[in-house]
Amino acid sequence: MTTQTTERMTMAQALIAFLKQQYSERDGREQPFFAGCFGIFGHGNVAGVGQALQQMPDFRYYQTRNEQAMVHAAVAYAKTKNRLQTLACTTSIGPGATNMLTGAATATVNRLPVLLLPGDIFARRNVAPVLQQIEWEHSQDSSANDCFKPVSRYWDRINRPDQLLTALPEAMRVLISPAATGAVTLALPQDVQTEAYPYPAAFFRKRVWHIPRNRPDHRALQEAAGWIRQSARPLIIAGGGVIYSEATEALRRFVEATGIPSGETMAGKGSLPYDHPLNMGATGATGTLAANRLAHAADLVIGIGTRYSDFTTASKTAFQNPAVRFVNINVAEFDAAKHLALALVGDAQVTLEELAAELAGYHVAPEYEAAARGLHDEWEHEVDRIYAIRNTPLPSQGELIGAVNEGSSPDAIMVCAAGSLPGDLHKLWRARHPKNYHMEYGYSCMGYEIAGGLGIKMAAPDRDVYVMVGDGSYLMMNSEIVTSVQEGYKLIIVLLDNDGFKSIGALSRSLGQQGFGTRYVYPQNGVLPGDEAGAEVQPLPVDLAANARSLGAHVITCTTYDDFTAALAAAQQTDRTTVVYIRNDRYVSVPGYESWWDVAVAEVSNLPTVQAARKEWEALRAREREYF
Repeated sequence: MTTQTTERMTMAQALIAFLKQQYSERDGREQPFFAGCFGIFGHGNVAGVGQALQQMPDFRYYQTRNEQAMVHAAVAYAKTKNRLQTLACTTSIGPGATNMLTGAATATVNRLPVLLLPGDIFARRNVAPVLQQIEWEHSQDSSANDCFKPVSRYWDRINRPDQLLTALPEAMRVLISPAATGAVTLALPQDVQTEAYPYPAAFFRKRVWHIPRNRPDHRALQEAAGWIRQSARPLIIAGGGVIYSEATEALRRFVEATGIPSGETMAGKGSLPYDHPLNMGATGATGTLAANRLAHAADLVIGIGTRYSDFTTASKTAFQNPAVRFVNINVAEFDAAKHLALALVGDAQVTLEELAAELAGYHVAPEYEAAARGLHDEWEHEVDRIYAIRNTPLPSQGELIGAVNEGSSPDAIMVCAAGSLPGDLHKLWRARHPKNYHMEYGYSCMGYEIAGGLGIKMAAPDRDVYVMVGDGSYLMMNSEIVTSVQEGYKLIIVLLDNDGFKSIGALSRSLGQQGFGTRYVYPQNGVLPGDEAGAEVQPLPVDLAANARSLGAHVITCTTYDDFTAALAAAQQTDRTTVVYIRNDRYVSVPGYESWWDVAVAEVSNLPTVQAARKEWEALRAREREYF
């Protein structure tokens, strides 16, 4: 009889020892799956996970300032690493734990791996209610951490130390899965974290998790090739899956062999370089004139690694050809089947390669390819026009985007997440490589930007990282400026002061609501004024530049476009996180380019402006369609 070697460790020590030994591998490239652990300590984790991290300094601990922010940083790290690496995040119980909920949802919506380790109430229950415990009179087996269930791809509560032996392999199974990944939550009762158990030594051996490149059903592949050959106006929609699977070169070869033009989702931007003649750019509600015109007439849409959000489909108005059909390439069957598509369930890279082989000798009609190339060139002229605007007295957002794009290093990474910036960036940013454009738009989470920039810089320390953020998102979460300074991860933060919520101000005005509640001004007679250009308002005495300076950043304040370009050049030479601050015109917008986004308008109102907006909405709403 063989005696199994054991190591007596606390549950928390065993947890960290296990995480240290997990590796991912794809295409023969192997790396540690966890790059360390973000954490903020409280009574719910300081003596457990905190003690374990102190005892094992080779598993790097990073001190952060906000629990939500540290999850965003881990998400951005994982995205930059194409889901092959991530970080763990630990918190105390109660508010520390629930502060991570928004970050968990961001990870799960975007299909990005992150491991959440919130502290929890006592498993033995005799010390109850503990500080920060939420009680429920119908059960003692409930805590605030149950809130993580709907926003996690895997959830478990470790009520005994030996439960790690089954929970951790399951957590890893989900984290490394291209189809099932997202937030994984292991709730850790604070007493159990400190309890010891004789763990099998074999549990802590190095484990390499192979990430497969699954291939689609061959018959479906042949049918898809037949559909493509039959089509007259095919269009590719390249999503984030193209980049995560490192399929950009396969996509380029496919496009050049077939002549099929390609549009890009928010997550897929950069799948082709901006100057490729068959790259039509952004698609959908935030799309280019080129992509939207081709989408409108397409008889076959080939979606690659996209989940078809309402922005990609322009609220189901983008594809108007009555005979349009869909072929979807996706690792997740759920996404591959959308719009009753012919589903090719498989990895984007190998599926494109096998589909190209099935299409040997096929090419779109020369006139269709020529029309697509012409639209590409027309769009590039439009971007040039917007970049060259010199709006006064305040610069426009479009021209400032152009200044950052043209003034940044070709290998830099730009990050953004929410407000009007994502739509303008999706249209205007000229992506030069697959990581040049980092947009969190699955959840469009305000506050992601600076924390995300930190995670990106950690993943790509040799690249400049430009964080583009409006005043609304900046005020929601700027705390990780401190962490970037502490750890020496320099960010270049471009802070655009819009005097409030520019994006929703414009949306509100389009709905006939006059920008109500979207501008940072004092109330007048107890009522917040509207947002009409030129209206008499009293602005708030808020100094965002001084705020950034107080957090340890170097700050350059700009007034004009020329100031701004000079500041961008100076920021590249500084030795720490630098904020380039400038006010911009909240009313000058980039056109919509024949696209629409469905935001319902009040059916009845005493405001004539709302009544008019409702009529316009009803006419556009009639263009929405189902795809059968």
